[in-house]
Amino acid sequence: MDKSEIQHFVVLLNCDVMNTPFKYLGLLVGGCHKRSAFWADVLERMKSILGSWKGRFLSLARIVCLIKFVLSSIPLFYVSLFKFPSLVLKEIVKL
Repeated sequence: MDKSEIQHFVVLLNCDVMNTPFKYLGLLVGGCHKRSAFWADVLERMKSILGSWKGRFLSLARIVCLIKFVLSSIPLFYVSLFKFPSLVLKEIVKL
């Protein structure tokens, strides 16, 4: 789009123009979702959540509950839009 058109919409919508990449709900917008670095923040968040439970003896029901909790903390709209790279999936399975 032309810069004058963008400026017209900025005034009309009373908003700012942002440059990409930027973070929205913890993930990069405008980044390359096929690279594992794109998913690094998600993996770190999962590691930190699971790390606090590490070393405890958990029943099967508690393990299922923990997995559901961790997976629900991932921004699901990104998972529905982008396919996880195989390296990221292997890392999640390792966790």
